[in-house]
Amino acid sequence: MTALPNIDLRQAQTVPVMAADGVTRSEAEASNSAANRKLYKSRVPIYPKEMDGIYRYIKWAMMAFTLSIYYLVPWLRWDRGAGAPHQAVLVDMTHERLYFFFIEIWPQEVYYITGLLILSAVALFLINALFGRLWCGYSCPQTVWTDLFIWVETKIEGDRGARIRLAAEPWTLRKVAKRVSKHAIWLGFAVATGGAWVFYFNDAPTLLHQLMTGAASFGVYSAIAILAFTTYTLGGLMREQVCTYMCPWPRIQAAMTDNEALSVTYRRDRGEPRGAHRKGEPWDNRGSCIDCNQCVAACPMGIDIRDGSQLECINCALCVDACDEVMLRIGQPKGLIAFDTEANVLRRLKGDKPRFRFLRPRTMLYSAILVVVSAIMLFSLVDRRTVDLDVLRDRNPNFVTLADGAVRNGYTLKLMNRDQAPRVLNLAVSGIAAREINIIGVGVVVPPVPLGVDPDRVRTLRLLITVDRSRVRPGTQAVTFSLTDPARGETRTVETVFVSGDQK
Repeated sequence: MTALPNIDLRQAQTVPVMAADGVTRSEAEASNSAANRKLYKSRVPIYPKEMDGIYRYIKWAMMAFTLSIYYLVPWLRWDRGAGAPHQAVLVDMTHERLYFFFIEIWPQEVYYITGLLILSAVALFLINALFGRLWCGYSCPQTVWTDLFIWVETKIEGDRGARIRLAAEPWTLRKVAKRVSKHAIWLGFAVATGGAWVFYFNDAPTLLHQLMTGAASFGVYSAIAILAFTTYTLGGLMREQVCTYMCPWPRIQAAMTDNEALSVTYRRDRGEPRGAHRKGEPWDNRGSCIDCNQCVAACPMGIDIRDGSQLECINCALCVDACDEVMLRIGQPKGLIAFDTEANVLRRLKGDKPRFRFLRPRTMLYSAILVVVSAIMLFSLVDRRTVDLDVLRDRNPNFVTLADGAVRNGYTLKLMNRDQAPRVLNLAVSGIAAREINIIGVGVVVPPVPLGVDPDRVRTLRLLITVDRSRVRPGTQAVTFSLTDPARGETRTVETVFVSGDQK
C-alpha cells in the first residue's frame, strides 16, 4: 500500500477552486455547505512562520515591556511609614486595602476602581475606533504569553516547516525529547506567571521565602497551581481559540469601529488580480499580489488577510512584515498589506484620493467621555478626605423605652483615619435635645468629645442616645453626627434619625 503524502491541512485549505459563480474560493469554503457543515470542527494546528520586520520588533518590545512590568512591579518598594506595608503595589486582603504607590484605596472607595474600569473600557473603545484591535495584537495578556510560548516552540522545534514535519513524523526519541523540553519550559513560564500574580496580594520578599521553605499557605499554592494551569492551557495549547471562541471582544469591537478605522488591510485596489509571477514577466494588467501565501504562513491566527476584515484578526501586522519582504524580493513597492482603512481602499478604486478621518462622531464621543471621567477621578483624588465616618442605627430593637418614659436609640460608629499618623478627632452630636450620650467603654460624654484613632485604622464605637419623653417628637427626628480634625479643619458629617415610636 502506498503511503499518503504528508500534507499540512492549513496549506491544503488555501488551494483555490472555481465556484459556479466564477469566484475563486478555497476548498474549505467550497465544502462549507449545509450538508457538510458539522456542529464541531477539530482544531487544525497553526504553525506561524517567524518573521523579521518592524512590527515583529514592536511586538518583541511590547512583550519585554509588559512582562517586565508584570514580573517586577511586586518588588518595587514604597515607604509609607511605620506599621504600613512597603510594597508599592499591593492588594492587602487582610486589612482591606489597595495600595498603588502614593494612593491608598479603602473598601468604601470602591468607586475609584469603578472609575478606572470605565476609563479602561472607553480607552479601549477609542483605540479600536482609531486603530482597530491594537490592544489584541500587542498588549493583551493572551497575545503576550502566546507570543512567548511560540518563541519557545520555535527555538526548540525550529521554524514553521520544521514544526510541520516534526508533527507529521512518527514518535521517536528525538521527537519526544523536543516535545518534553518545550512543554517543560512552558510549564516553567506558567508557574512563574502564577507565582508573580500572588506577589501582588502579599509582601513579595516574605512570600518568596515562604514559598521556598514550604511555609506558604495552601491557598497560595493552590492559586499558583490554578494560574499556572490556565496560562499553560490558554497560551500553549489553545492559543488562537481563546481569541476566536472565548473572548467576547472580537464580537463587541464590530460595534465600536467603522470603515474609517485604521487597521491591517489588504489593498486589493493594488493587489488584484493576483497570481503567480515569474522573474522578467511584465506587471501589466495584473496586481502586485503573487499569491505566495506568506501572509497566511506568518499569521498566528491562521487567517488570510486578503479575505477582508475578519473576526479572528488581532491587528498584529505580522502579515505586513511577511508581505513587505516578498515585495522587496520581487521589486515591488512595500505596503500591499498595511495599516489602512477600508474607506481608502474604496476611494482608490473610484479614483479618489485617500484620506484619514480621525475626528469622527464616535471618536469625539469616546474622547469626551474619557475627559469627563478623568476629570471626575482627578477631582475626587485631590479632594479626597483622610477622615471619614460611618453611622449605623440599631434596628433590632428600633428604640428602647426606659422606666421613666425616656427613649433610647443605639448607634454603631466607625471613625476612619486614612492618614499614616495617629489623630485625635472630635465627635459632635446635634439636632436633638439629648439627656444623655453614652459611649460604651468611654462613659457619659458631653460633645464634642475628643477620640483618638490609630494611623490608617478604623475605630468602632457603640453610642447610646437617651432623650426625655417630653422632648421626643412623634415618629422620627433628624440627628447629625460630625467628626472633625481640629488640627487640619477637616470635617465629615453624617445625618441619620432618632426613632421614638410615637405616631401622634
